[in-house]
Amino acid sequence: MTTGPGLGYHIVDTGGTAALPGSLQSNRRLSQWLRLKADGSVEVFSGKVEIGQGILTAVAQIVADELDVDLARVRMVPASTAMSPNEGVTSGSLSVEQSGSALRYACAEARALYLEAAAQRLGVGVESLDVHDGTITGPGNLSTSYWELAELGLLEREATARIAPKPAQARRLAGRAAARFDIPDKVFGRPRFIHDLVLPGMLYGRVLRPPSPGARLTALDEAAGRDVPGAVAVVRDGSFAGVVADSEAAAGAALRRLETAATWVGGEALPDEADLRAWMKSQPVETTPVGARDAVTSGMPVRTVRAAYSRPFIAHASMAPSCAIAQWSDGRLHVWTHSQGVYNLSAELSVVLALPSESIVVEHVEGAGCYGHNGADDVGLEAVLLARAVDGRPVKLIWSREEEMAWAPFGAAQTVDLEADLDAQGEIVGWRHDVWGNGHVSRPGRVKTPTLHAAWQLARPFPRAVATNPPLAGGGGAERNATPLYDFPAWRITSHRLLAMPIRTSALRTLGAFANVFAIESFMDELAAERGEDPVAFRLRHLQDPRARAVIEAAAARAGWGAWARREGQGHGLGFARYKGTGAYCAAVAEVEGAADIRVRRLVLAVDVGEVINPDGLENQMEGGAIQATSWVLKEAVRFDRTRIMSDTWETYPILRFSEVPAVEVEIIARPEEKALGAGEAAHGPVAGAIANAVFDALGVRVRDLPITRARIIAAMG
Repeated sequence: MTTGPGLGYHIVDTGGTAALPGSLQSNRRLSQWLRLKADGSVEVFSGKVEIGQGILTAVAQIVADELDVDLARVRMVPASTAMSPNEGVTSGSLSVEQSGSALRYACAEARALYLEAAAQRLGVGVESLDVHDGTITGPGNLSTSYWELAELGLLEREATARIAPKPAQARRLAGRAAARFDIPDKVFGRPRFIHDLVLPGMLYGRVLRPPSPGARLTALDEAAGRDVPGAVAVVRDGSFAGVVADSEAAAGAALRRLETAATWVGGEALPDEADLRAWMKSQPVETTPVGARDAVTSGMPVRTVRAAYSRPFIAHASMAPSCAIAQWSDGRLHVWTHSQGVYNLSAELSVVLALPSESIVVEHVEGAGCYGHNGADDVGLEAVLLARAVDGRPVKLIWSREEEMAWAPFGAAQTVDLEADLDAQGEIVGWRHDVWGNGHVSRPGRVKTPTLHAAWQLARPFPRAVATNPPLAGGGGAERNATPLYDFPAWRITSHRLLAMPIRTSALRTLGAFANVFAIESFMDELAAERGEDPVAFRLRHLQDPRARAVIEAAAARAGWGAWARREGQGHGLGFARYKGTGAYCAAVAEVEGAADIRVRRLVLAVDVGEVINPDGLENQMEGGAIQATSWVLKEAVRFDRTRIMSDTWETYPILRFSEVPAVEVEIIARPEEKALGAGEAAHGPVAGAIANAVFDALGVRVRDLPITRARIIAAMG
């Protein structure tokens, strides 16, 4: 654990002009990130939140490495607008890139500052000092420690990035498995989630839902809810209404009374689920050229191959329904939430409530299941509106399963049209990719108009805005991964964002990458099959990027691609992508069998995320993404009629069962010299393509519309 300063850090002369890495650029004060305490602990204030991905453990490994302290000393403080750096939203597989890189530089500089202070105290040169678990030693048994120097205020200054972090070979924790901080509580059932949190004097709320999206509440007999024993308050503001009671049972009983005493009118017509592709192409759109490449030299096209692919609306289907606690006191507001963006939620609450942001504290508490913008932010505003009626007492609001499935935002449905121009030899000389769908983001705090559901229901409602797509520089939305990594001579990519949104959409894991990679990898397989060429060889022939080639070759080798023995009703398939075109590389091989339904037996993944911080955590993320993608491919689709969402239970929105989970193998290609890249969403698209291609290999049937169900297979057979 001993690392001398000569190995541990060195000064980089930047002249004070270098941009700070990651989130350090917008959160420059070192004390925003770290606090070394006299009790021998290190408090770390990351703005990223734990949502089951193990990110806080990986970040703690980075901190312990740079400071030369034992991992057990590191305390990861939950994100809070009262004390944490503002790192926006925990999304897009960016936590290691943004928070990890920021903390690596912050800790390297903090270590240097403490060594310089120790050198002054001990009267020796800084180059003679070593650090061992926070104890600083010098010649002649001289010693001090971070903990003895903790009160000097050394971190009350801005970062400079003049201290380079340790080189990869000097790190003792990065690249090694570390036990996750959050797992013991979850395994042993100890209170950890926001659903477990109980505050003194806490009350409980429930919210009245309209019969269909956009319906208006025209009459409500509030006395019906107040007459229930245990009811404390009935709240109404326009079409928003709810109850507050002294127990969950009383809140539920009061809500049932209100449901029979409410009159609603209107509502927004939903699309025809049976012809979703036609509906998307008939709506007004904002068409945006995503990118193009013109061929310098290529063969003349002699024919064009076309195919269309689609995915349905997908639910977050979180393990536990959304939950929040809100408390008003003397005009100030405190919210406990499992939102992935505490600062963004705070900003939106400030707008909706016309309350100064400094009067609002939003604090993160883990929730049981979230893969993007589910109901966590909506339930926060609803709890706030209910708590306003009982000033001073906290109100907990937990959605029901039906509310979570029907009223949280959905992942946008997409349809993708692909065209490939082929020359006389059947080689690809041109490629076109058009994607239609709603925008993928309506998270709070990103646009001027509030996006929280209750904000549209108030007596003075805010206008309802349609979902947007993030800038392509930040990964994009519907167009994410639409630009091929393959070396085609010419290509043209276009996105068509729907300007109508009767079904509410927002961020779901991978955004548009899942549908785009599914489409691209299916189409590549179709083109390879038409040529009679091996799918692995076909892809490698169109790839120059050595890291891309390496993951495909590694996945194929581990899966035994070349030794596959064809068997009746069984098949294997390959999928590949580099997430966002700039992130992690992943290739997947799926092995399936087709009987009454498709069963995925085995998934083999190879992944390159650059520097690996926690290989066990990386493997967990790849396994989880692969299993979720399998569920999306085979099972998941939001069902609705023309008035409401129908899939509001596990029976009407089936997901993959434990008995259906495939064996997942992960091959990690570690590159410690490269920048660390996120892994949370790298597997989904490649797995989707691999399964679809394996189904074709097994049955000779190409299913281009997800999910791949028995009915879809029969329809594809003609």
